[in-house]
Amino acid sequence: MKSLKPSVSVILSTYNAVDWLEKTLWGYQFQTTFDFEIVIADDGSGPQTKELLEEFSKDFPVPIIHVWQEDEGFQKSRILNKAIVACNSDYILMSDGDCIPKNNFVEEHLKHRRKGYFLSGGYFKLPLDISNSINLPDIQNQNCFDVNWLKERGLKSSFKNKKLTAGKFTSRALNFLTPTNASWNGHNASGWKEDIVRVNGFDERMQYGGQDRELGERLMNSGIKSIQIRYTAICVHLDHARGYKTQETLDKNAAIRKNTRDNKVTYAIHGINKNHDVTI
Repeated sequence: MKSLKPSVSVILSTYNAVDWLEKTLWGYQFQTTFDFEIVIADDGSGPQTKELLEEFSKDFPVPIIHVWQEDEGFQKSRILNKAIVACNSDYILMSDGDCIPKNNFVEEHLKHRRKGYFLSGGYFKLPLDISNSINLPDIQNQNCFDVNWLKERGLKSSFKNKKLTAGKFTSRALNFLTPTNASWNGHNASGWKEDIVRVNGFDERMQYGGQDRELGERLMNSGIKSIQIRYTAICVHLDHARGYKTQETLDKNAAIRKNTRDNKVTYAIHGINKNHDVTI
């Protein structure tokens, strides 16, 4: 009898962006494996998001779990911690509700997972006009990952386009050669739940700007290593405004990250476990 426990829990963060979330969920309808569940980390969206998820859940190929909290401003770290607790799998893949996954996205994360490591992916950012134009057939047919199709719609030539054009061997070489650090990226990263829980998840003092990287830094401080898969596990990022981005929160988060690096912090006191005198 097949276990009901999925091989991976995919956490998608969202906040009042039903059009982008719909396109993202379409991407998970066409994966090459369905051995996963989706956990929506909803930072206070209105009823439209709940209605969308209820509609998708009627015939979606994998379970969708909706984790919601009251809207108290940008509290992504807090809702992500709640989503981590809700995950049924031993392995967690984190992305965002504005990142459409290529059809082998989940499979590539499962293929490369290793004990003692987390996986660091990247994203390919699309301009707003192309983001708006993508529809269900474009995702089903994988047009939105086709550079020629994107160029016909105004995408400019760039070395970054190789994320979409690199084949198996080229992507492996680019993963090795890229100067970009293999950091924990909230839009495309995965790791073992026990490792994430051991460092107590996200630091809930942190708002927009680097809270994902800080988690990765604590993982590395605790002995977990990282593997670069930015050219292997591909998602495209739909453009949007960031009204929650402020210099004050960026400075605050930078100070927390500096402390984590300088003092080799491995445990977030303001994390999943709120009993500050006990470690998990």
